[in-house]
Amino acid sequence: MLRARQRLGKYRIERRLADGPLASVYQAYDTIHGVSVALKIPHQKLMDDYFLADFRKEVRLLARLDHPNILAIQNADFIGDYFVIAMPLGEENLAERLTRRISSAKALDFSHQLLSGAAHAHRHRILHCDIKPDNFILFPDNRVRLSDFGFARVFRGRMQASGSGTVGYVAPEQAMGRPVLASDVFSLGLVLYRLFAGTLPSWPYDWPGPGYRRLKQKLHPDMIALIRRAIEVKPVRRYPDARKMLNAFERIQRHAIRAP
Repeated sequence: MLRARQRLGKYRIERRLADGPLASVYQAYDTIHGVSVALKIPHQKLMDDYFLADFRKEVRLLARLDHPNILAIQNADFIGDYFVIAMPLGEENLAERLTRRISSAKALDFSHQLLSGAAHAHRHRILHCDIKPDNFILFPDNRVRLSDFGFARVFRGRMQASGSGTVGYVAPEQAMGRPVLASDVFSLGLVLYRLFAGTLPSWPYDWPGPGYRRLKQKLHPDMIALIRRAIEVKPVRRYPDARKMLNAFERIQRHAIRAP
């Protein structure tokens, strides 16, 4: 673990923000540019050619994505014994924001932004594979950016891949090692469900799920139908990708919220 005030090249570590199975994320101060940044640093025990190839892949995938709702990489380089990925520093993630009240109008705005970011990735055939509230970072003016493409891959039709994602948000076929673009749609649907219902449905995803009464109070039936389609257990019943889901969302966005 890096310590507060420890120097890493031009960066001065301020605090640890998160600690995952593959890497830790730190808040640090860029002493050259004079700004705070987020540093994603793989654990030292994983610093071999196999795992470093994954982190290089993440950097190269993100280099292809330029969108206001995707968290860009500012720099990636070896600093001493560390591989360091530098990114803009947000205020908090969506999981943290969900612990406080969110108005329906703001939840709708967040929904549009997270769908826009995922749709841009899908436009480039990039499957995220770990969509969840923790991986949406909030910036000033309520800007939402999709982050952490560590499990992402270029989608080339039928794929066999080791099960990845986060329990609670991972699509059934992805958990079985067969992810498709509609797997991200499933995860997006669960994030939207939690945004508006305040709770998260779980396997076997029977409809209506917990919090459905709250959904009916807040949302127009068209918006509820969109969420229900997104979290269908069978991928063929969902939107095929986030672009189609975004298009459907934008068609009903103006009347998505029930009048008080």
